[in-house]
Amino acid sequence: MVAERVALRPEQLERTGRGLRAQSHPRSRPRQGRPFLRTGVLRFTFRRARVKPELALRDRAQDFGKGDGPQFKANLTTIRNKSPNCSEPAPTRESAGRPQGSVCARFSDKWKQLSRLQRNVILFVLGFLILCGFLYSLQAADQWKALSGRPAEVEKMKLEVLPALPAPKKESAEPEGFADILSQKRQRHFRRGPPHLQIRPPNTVSKDGMQDDAKQREAALGKAQQEENTQRTVISWRGAVIEPEQATELPYKRAEASIKPLFLASKIWKEPGPPTERQKGVIEAFLHAWKGYQKFAWGHDELKPVSKTFSEWFGLGLTLIDALDTMWILGLKQEFKQARKWVSENLDFQKNVDVNLFESTIRILGGLLSTYHLSGDSLFLSKAEDFGKRLMPAFTTPSKIPYSDVNIGTGFAHSPQWTSDSTVAEVASIQLEFRELSRLTGIKKFQEAVEEVTKHIHSLSGKKDGLVPMFINTNSGLFTHPGVFTLGARADSYYEYLLKQWIQGGKKETQLLEDYVKAIEGIKAHLLRQSQPRKLTFVGELSHGRFSAKMDHLVCFLPGTLALGVHHGLPADHMDLARALMETCYQMNQQMETGLSPEIAHFNMYPRADHKDVEVKPADRHNLLRPETVESLFYLYRVTRDRKYQDWGWEILQSFNKYTRVPSGGYSSINNVQDSHKPEPRDKMESFFVGETLKYLYLLFSDDLELLSLDTCVFNTEAHPLPIWAPA
Repeated sequence: MVAERVALRPEQLERTGRGLRAQSHPRSRPRQGRPFLRTGVLRFTFRRARVKPELALRDRAQDFGKGDGPQFKANLTTIRNKSPNCSEPAPTRESAGRPQGSVCARFSDKWKQLSRLQRNVILFVLGFLILCGFLYSLQAADQWKALSGRPAEVEKMKLEVLPALPAPKKESAEPEGFADILSQKRQRHFRRGPPHLQIRPPNTVSKDGMQDDAKQREAALGKAQQEENTQRTVISWRGAVIEPEQATELPYKRAEASIKPLFLASKIWKEPGPPTERQKGVIEAFLHAWKGYQKFAWGHDELKPVSKTFSEWFGLGLTLIDALDTMWILGLKQEFKQARKWVSENLDFQKNVDVNLFESTIRILGGLLSTYHLSGDSLFLSKAEDFGKRLMPAFTTPSKIPYSDVNIGTGFAHSPQWTSDSTVAEVASIQLEFRELSRLTGIKKFQEAVEEVTKHIHSLSGKKDGLVPMFINTNSGLFTHPGVFTLGARADSYYEYLLKQWIQGGKKETQLLEDYVKAIEGIKAHLLRQSQPRKLTFVGELSHGRFSAKMDHLVCFLPGTLALGVHHGLPADHMDLARALMETCYQMNQQMETGLSPEIAHFNMYPRADHKDVEVKPADRHNLLRPETVESLFYLYRVTRDRKYQDWGWEILQSFNKYTRVPSGGYSSINNVQDSHKPEPRDKMESFFVGETLKYLYLLFSDDLELLSLDTCVFNTEAHPLPIWAPA
């Protein structure tokens, strides 16, 4: 029936629906001097009706010559040669029952039937997919290139190496002598050190004697360390040195050697006098925050005070560890005792979890080291050493610039999924902690890894008068996104740690000081402006030569850092800038209806009567209980003794109590600092509120300059105090 339909005359063909459609096809219209039934109709019948090709050709040939004679065969051959669909040999009658024609021919037919718009859309989608595949292959190639050099032996040993600190003997919740430490009266002062390691009475050792003791301790440990080193196999893993423990070593000996410090806890703590009234207000605020954490989030990372539950980030009790040294400083010994018990019994780093190198270093490693120095309890040092070793795979990159994330259970380190870059602040703000860990344990690889990063950044091009871009590639070791300079997120603490490393090392590393001073001059030259109408000095951002009057609240660390530098002998004009910026940070709080600073502020640079100096966009008006303003108030008060800084801090504490306090326990960040009636709690208490904000407020309200003196300790970027190695 189909073959007969093909052979219809024009007047018959027009009467059928299929014939009408065939005639509408451009190629089916008859041309002068040619038969009406064109190849287009033949293609149509192949697709829609599955006509046997040989029969269709035979019917067409019969239009030119009847019968099976020579004329018929000649016509059939002519039609076959002229047909564009017959790229293959013509089908025989035996194969006429099967669909014929090449794949290319059928695809070409279908492609030609599409409209121009449809073809363009298909081509665009294909081109887009090819481009995406190409870009993804470049990123995957970088990852595989970094992994390709890993020896097979390391893969085999990885799970054995990464729990680098063998599980120590289980310690009791209250070791012998710990209760005595907690029950000491405030008036009694003595040197705190790890249990069983104080070899002579405190306060009777001269400076020379302390140096001799250090040499004796090193000599005593030398033999054991030499024996241990002979049993180690040094393996290069993408440029890093791994020193696996041998299974032949007795486990209890390894555990004993791993927690034995080369140095006693440094003398950075002295018992303070009775708290002032304002300090009592800070203690009350801390206890209220701690009540919510104990009730609803004990042992978890962060409290959600409104919903009375918790949130997890790393699953390592971030808030508890961040608050350990705060509790000690505030004199909350009972709360400290409970937290120490949790650390002893529940803090286990053998977990299959990714942690951010920067955040976990400043909060967990810094918190454990600081608490060790304050309390003298070696439990915290052993935990710090264990955790530090688990972070080391992050440094196994071709450039020695560490990855941003590392799995502390498996040891697999990697960049974020969306990029192979790390931020400069992340890789350049972990040095204080790892350097101190090396000093205490005698394991040099901690300090060597982070100082390699500092030296590398020092040697890079792409800076602008000491200012650095925000991103650095872990494979090439070069700055990326050049031309963008800020002191806000992703770059802030790089500048802070230049100064603090110089102070920590006893002011001997002049390269660090030079980079810091040059950066301050770069800030003055390129990022400083004044607002209108009050002429507030602020630090903006520079993007490819274009200035933006945007200042993160994070930048409010800078007045305190400048004041700290002046305290340690840097130029006096740094103090002038510190005072001016401190006024600006205070106004960022004061000009808001809640008295709390927004996350980001924009400054008005042109005189307009109806505008304030500080302007806030709707997306930036939240407050996360950040510490930077009160941190700088603490430094400014310590250096200047101007009590207005204490008054400003008290106002901020009152605002926290009024707009962020949750009655059931805890404090919550808020969404809108410009609405005192509906600040909209965000239902999250960041760990740095108890680790930094309240700690700096407590120290700000103290009149005792020896309470964590700036001459004996330096605070990491999470407010954890660490000792200065050789105080000037």
